[in-house]
Amino acid sequence: MLNYELPKFKFSKIKFPKFWQNKIFWLILLTIFLSSIFGSFFGFLVGSYFYSETKSYLSKLNLNLPKEKVIIKKEYRPQTSQEKKIIEAVKKVSPAVVSIVISKDVPIIEEYYINPFKEFEQFFGQPFEFKIPQYRQKGTEKKEIGGGTGFIISKDGMILTNKHVVLDKEADYTVFTNDGKSYPAKVLARDPVQDLAILKIEREKKINKKGDFVEKPFPTVELGDSSTLEIGQIVIAIGNALGEFRNTVSVGVISGLGRRITAAGGGMVETIEDVIQTDAAINKGNSGGPLLNLKGEVIGINTAMVVSAQNIGFAIPINKAKRDIQQVKTLGKIVYPFLGVRYVLINKKIQKENNLPVDYGAWIVRGSNGEPAIFPNSAAQKAGLKEGDIILEFNGEKITINNSLVKIISKYNPGDKVTLKILRKNRKINLQVTLGERSE
Repeated sequence: MLNYELPKFKFSKIKFPKFWQNKIFWLILLTIFLSSIFGSFFGFLVGSYFYSETKSYLSKLNLNLPKEKVIIKKEYRPQTSQEKKIIEAVKKVSPAVVSIVISKDVPIIEEYYINPFKEFEQFFGQPFEFKIPQYRQKGTEKKEIGGGTGFIISKDGMILTNKHVVLDKEADYTVFTNDGKSYPAKVLARDPVQDLAILKIEREKKINKKGDFVEKPFPTVELGDSSTLEIGQIVIAIGNALGEFRNTVSVGVISGLGRRITAAGGGMVETIEDVIQTDAAINKGNSGGPLLNLKGEVIGINTAMVVSAQNIGFAIPINKAKRDIQQVKTLGKIVYPFLGVRYVLINKKIQKENNLPVDYGAWIVRGSNGEPAIFPNSAAQKAGLKEGDIILEFNGEKITINNSLVKIISKYNPGDKVTLKILRKNRKINLQVTLGERSE
């Protein structure tokens, strides 16, 4: 029996109308598109109007509406009050801290070669070439030879720094401020005793709205009082570290007071009395920068460091600089009282080695290279002081290792009359002296 076979169906093709070929279809589609565009635009205008009106109406009713989201930039918050004071002090003083760049005309050395046997070539020929290098100068060029730090102490551009930073009188000095501007600097005065100097830069002149020339004042530091310092007090040092990293900040404490050091730098060796010792890092290039307290006041001028130690630096107390600043403003120079003697401070060791009758005082002696003990035409010579005398007291103050003659005499002015107690051949005498003047 054959399987049942279903009959085969034939499907007829259905024809759909082609709408895209109909102009009415495109007209309807364009109408819908334009209606949506204009409807959205007018809807936006009407909505904005009613939103502003509604918001104004509701604000009059004192209703609390959701506020717009405001993006606030996050700032660092100090973790302690001490950290906050350090940050504030640095922000306060940094605009007035400057970098000092030293430049100078240096010779350009050219290398050339000569043949020492050239004269004999006509007789023996030239079997081989033999040349000797020689050097000669070919003009000069301006080069940076060093750098240091300073800080602005007056709105008209006076700058305090170290003397050894600006010691070269043939060099040019350029000051770079914290905002990146540069100014040629003039050295107003160099302190003949302390490692201090004062520079001057000129203010920028601008035209105001009235058409007049006005000078923009410089930012300045605030000078503190170095007579009230305590060991352990927190201090901040700012300077042009290594002559490259401007306004580098280091923090430490005062680790000693009243130190006496012999410092070398800038081509000079100098003994500095009564300086501040600190463990705040003072690097090469920091010389002349400010040492601050937590109020942002300058209490010292960074001046030296111990290379072979870890963080032992020294700063000149700011009170010593106040005298220089005032003299430059009034006299145009820095002057000191001058006695005119070469001497050695006596201690027990020197007393024993030289069989002296006392273990204190200033022993008047010749210099290490045989220089005279008494300066010619000085106040000491006029008063009758002699080689071998020991000055025991200066106007009633005893002279000791910790209270040296330089430290005492710096309290006076040229022209002051003082009394010296002298030990001469085991006999004490008093001499009246009118102090002379010493300047750069």
